[in-house]
Amino acid sequence: MARWVGASLRRRLTGALSVPLIRRVIFHVRRMRDDLDIHFFRSLVTSLAIIVTLSALLVTVAEPSKRSISGLVRSAYWAMTMVLGSGDSSYVDGPVGYLVGWALAFFGVAIVAALTAAVAGFVIDFILKEGQGMGASGYIDHIVICGWNPTARELIEELKGDEFKARVVIIHDVEHNPAGSGTYFVRGDPTSGDDLRRAGIEDAAAAVICPSDSSNDADMRSILSVLAIETIAPEVRTVVEVNNPKHVEHFERAHADEILVTPRLASRLLARSALYPGLASLVTDLVSGGQGSELYRVRVPDHLFGETPGALATLLRSNHNSSLIAVTRDGISHASPPADFMLREGDCAIVVAESLTALAPLQAEHALSGARSPVARPA
Repeated sequence: MARWVGASLRRRLTGALSVPLIRRVIFHVRRMRDDLDIHFFRSLVTSLAIIVTLSALLVTVAEPSKRSISGLVRSAYWAMTMVLGSGDSSYVDGPVGYLVGWALAFFGVAIVAALTAAVAGFVIDFILKEGQGMGASGYIDHIVICGWNPTARELIEELKGDEFKARVVIIHDVEHNPAGSGTYFVRGDPTSGDDLRRAGIEDAAAAVICPSDSSNDADMRSILSVLAIETIAPEVRTVVEVNNPKHVEHFERAHADEILVTPRLASRLLARSALYPGLASLVTDLVSGGQGSELYRVRVPDHLFGETPGALATLLRSNHNSSLIAVTRDGISHASPPADFMLREGDCAIVVAESLTALAPLQAEHALSGARSPVARPA
């Protein structure tokens, strides 16, 4: 029984410490710990204990009705409440008690003022540092955007419209949050380990690296950012926007998980649209959350292991009004698998559907919440 209670308390404590606000407060307490005058607080607490103890002893000895162990305890409690300004003045009925009560009220004002000033100073410092981007996000399973450019701005708007309401943290070396409200801002360098930790990279689900401009130097800084993230949190998925196609191999050596060459992607889409009208609007619709049908990645159901992708396509069409695009296995997408391709455990399906609700009860595969999250069943 005791073991069960202890485990329950540990779970509750872990859950409380996972609240972002509490994690931010803990970060600032640790940050300010080295700057605090511990001797001052130690002296304050010691003086308070001595004053309360002497006052309780004086009142207990001076007033016959309180000369007992229980009377000493009550007197100590009365002295403490007098210091805090909420004591009962009618507790004492002799001249010594009155003098002690007045002294406690006088010293109590000074002690409470000192404590109030310390707490107010911490709160003001907390608010100022958070507003300046000098805090820590405290999030778990969030998306960290390293750097800022027009792509990052559009990315945030896209994430706001997606069914997965992901928390977003921006790390960029500017004075104010470039994305405005709705995102947490960390002022810093994405290549710095300390700044990445303040952004919560170790607990993040994914990191998106955006070059600050279209230069080759911006790509080099992006490579350094990927290396820093892979060193601190290799399990975090890294998605990189690349300016120069010649730099792709360097990002691959840095172990970036997803590499998007913006000019190449745009030019290829433009070329296909020139040959086949309507493709640009179709692709834009598929990759835009909340606008018609979208692309989703779901786990292949267990009962289809050993079957062909055709069986999966039939299930998706008949039960979920969706279409199979590809089957992913070991990080490779098979858009047109061969005839002998059999589904197995670990396979995922890339599908086009109206919403996640339409795919219930299939399980969605995404980077958030431990990589797997059951699709919500319709009401």
